[in-house]
Amino acid sequence: MSSRLSVLTDAQWERIEPLMPSSEGRRGRPFNDHRLTVEGIIYRFRVGIPWRDLPRDFGPWQSIWKRHRRFSSDGTWDAILSRLLAEADAAGLVDWEVSVDSTINRAHQHATNLPRATGALPSYKKLFEEPDDHAIGMSRGGLTTKIHHLCDGKMRPLVILIGPGQGGDAPMFAPVLEALRVDRIGPGRARTRPDRALADKAYSSRAIRELLRRRGIQAVIPERSDQVANRKRRGSKGGRPVGLDKEAYKRRNVVERSFNVFKQWRGLATRYDKLALTYRGGAVLRAITIWLKELRDTP
Repeated sequence: MSSRLSVLTDAQWERIEPLMPSSEGRRGRPFNDHRLTVEGIIYRFRVGIPWRDLPRDFGPWQSIWKRHRRFSSDGTWDAILSRLLAEADAAGLVDWEVSVDSTINRAHQHATNLPRATGALPSYKKLFEEPDDHAIGMSRGGLTTKIHHLCDGKMRPLVILIGPGQGGDAPMFAPVLEALRVDRIGPGRARTRPDRALADKAYSSRAIRELLRRRGIQAVIPERSDQVANRKRRGSKGGRPVGLDKEAYKRRNVVERSFNVFKQWRGLATRYDKLALTYRGGAVLRAITIWLKELRDTP
């Protein structure tokens, strides 16, 4: 295969190859070459082309699509990312000053021609079940999808969830924080609590601050101007001003820079996938490639 079509180095592939599913004991045809298929999936999201337009170097496009659909819904991509995060944390690479935000992405017309229910709140705990609205909603930009993202202090992804474009950021804060889990290599509980959480004014609510306080996580979230005015209007009943570490808040831009890295893959910057599962699977695969680069100097 041409080097122009491949992304993964031999060392990177050796790290994740043992984590790929085996065909042993499975009904049906055995899996084709995993590496060739994974490179095909990466190429499709990186370039942003229809599946059927994949170069023949990768093999039948139908097989590549089916494999990505399977790995997105059975938790394979998430399991690989989880292992890489555990290895990174064991090597001291994870910066536990986290930032939370969302980015809105336009859904191409090819992604919006499935019937969908609207108006109901989807369950974000069911990561591997297709939501009724396919995580597509109507916002100012038309039919859109949001990627809700939590990254570490060096803009590497830790949590990736998706929802409809019109969905608010604040209601998704708790599910995003709840999804944060970095396992230990060896004995010990998984780490689920960062040192501090940075977020913009969209996440300024009493419920979010109380959640962080209860879990012993420092909140670095500025107050909205209407909240400040309301507190002052109530006088002593309005409570104390919210403390804000301004120096720490200057570092919140890491999440915006992290989105810029994600959107270098054109298939993520614009959503072409009909299914929320496969679109999120592409975002998780992007996170895998990011952490593989970070781990290149570790055994």
